[in-house]
Amino acid sequence: MTGQANTAPAGVVIKGAMRPGYETILTGEALGLLADIHRRFDGERKALMTARLERQKRLDSGAETLGFRDDTKTIRAGDWTVPAAPADLADRRVEITGPVDRKMIINALNCGAKCFMADFEDASTPSWSNMMDGQMNLRDAVHKKIDYTDPASGKSYALKKDHAVLIVRARGLHLDEAHIEVDGAPMSGGFADFALYLLHNHAQLKKNGTGPYFYLPKLETMEEARLWSLVIRHCETVLGLPVGTVRVTVLIETIPATFELDEILYALRENITALNAGRWDYIFSYIKRQKTNPAAVLPDRGQVTMAVPFMAEYAKRVIAVCHRRGAHAMGGMSAFIPVKGDDAANEAAIAKVKADKTREASIGHDGAWVAHPALVPVAMEAFNAVMTGANQLSKRPEVREDAAALLTAPEGTITHAGVLGNADVAIRYIASWLQGRGAAPIHNLMEDAATAEISRAQLWQWRTHGAKTAEGRIVDAPYVKEVIGAAAKAIRAEIGDNAWGEGRFGEAADILTSLALDDAFEEFLTLPAYEKIRE
Repeated sequence: MTGQANTAPAGVVIKGAMRPGYETILTGEALGLLADIHRRFDGERKALMTARLERQKRLDSGAETLGFRDDTKTIRAGDWTVPAAPADLADRRVEITGPVDRKMIINALNCGAKCFMADFEDASTPSWSNMMDGQMNLRDAVHKKIDYTDPASGKSYALKKDHAVLIVRARGLHLDEAHIEVDGAPMSGGFADFALYLLHNHAQLKKNGTGPYFYLPKLETMEEARLWSLVIRHCETVLGLPVGTVRVTVLIETIPATFELDEILYALRENITALNAGRWDYIFSYIKRQKTNPAAVLPDRGQVTMAVPFMAEYAKRVIAVCHRRGAHAMGGMSAFIPVKGDDAANEAAIAKVKADKTREASIGHDGAWVAHPALVPVAMEAFNAVMTGANQLSKRPEVREDAAALLTAPEGTITHAGVLGNADVAIRYIASWLQGRGAAPIHNLMEDAATAEISRAQLWQWRTHGAKTAEGRIVDAPYVKEVIGAAAKAIRAEIGDNAWGEGRFGEAADILTSLALDDAFEEFLTLPAYEKIRE
């Protein structure tokens, strides 16, 4: 059912159902702000998304290669810094991430992490109810009015007095919010997430001694960062907030962005505090932006760790540039979750998390992510052993500009198990996403959209370049289709026919088949899949 919020400005239509409570988020003031942002900035957003596609054509044809920009050398050479972080963002040694559902928010804020990144993006299916319920949940958390009782167990959850600092990840610039139309066009999902949270919470956040803090995902260029800067500045002005009230962390999770770290920091220099090494989406972007280059074919996903040269160089570059500019350099996600009923496997997972976080702390990161509350103490211990102060901004490694080191694919093998594993995890994740769950526990890992993106991108890349497995099979279309079919059959046998049908696994397998076998490479799997979860 289509609904309409009270006192909606002319030209604004709510296409989603107005469920109880949504009117407290979609107020006349809120919709007026959304319409204002859309009319001022959506044209530039769309132009920048077109520019991404045009650049991809040049990369595909060889007319352009990835590298450092000549026209921004003065920014990279300049002696400038970003503002110091607010007091409650000075120490971010362990952050936990997760979707914006009510129970998750309470548990994440209570778990002992320094910060909680509440995610409207890769860890949340962007259904209308998920997005609007998420805004209400975050508002209630900020105003200390959040609680939850599990209907199945009867267990109650409440927010502790001392809890993690809240940071909100808005959706990427490429994603629309189809349920809010302005002048007949869908609103930007990211702009909607940002503006609604800022409007409803900035005053209470100030009373709480904190502020409106955000993660901004999927940026590729300085120009995209500049657009976000303009939106932020406009909202600060409209709401009467001092410049710099909003603080942002930008995820460096695209290969073009790693060549523009200084430029992105500079474009957002009034509001930025950190960059984050978003490792999983970075691997996806590495494949996508070099998809026609046979030299960029990667081995099995499991072999592309942070130890391989191009990934290690990327992490070191994030640290070096950030610390030169006075920004924090956040590390990546450890997706491991506790393994119940298998002590040996659980101990192995904990050991891997500790080793990963020790590596990140040792090379100079100021903090990193975990996906489960039980792993917060493990990551905390690793960082505490290395990082004695609030951060490591005093560590100033050399800033290198070595394009080859960032682009050279690692050695490794492609195996039948790797092909099958990609098909399996992609089907499982896409099915979860279609069901409305953007964070999915799969094979003792907490996966979000990035893992499915890497998996389907590798299937496409291997097929397109006719890669050969270690067992001697050519990865062609019939083989990929055969493997997807085998993965689907195994999942169906595991979960049963009822769960298969109700869980939309067949649709997920069809989506994966299309993504892996189409000649054209889809920019994001969430774009075509979004049409299947519209409410």
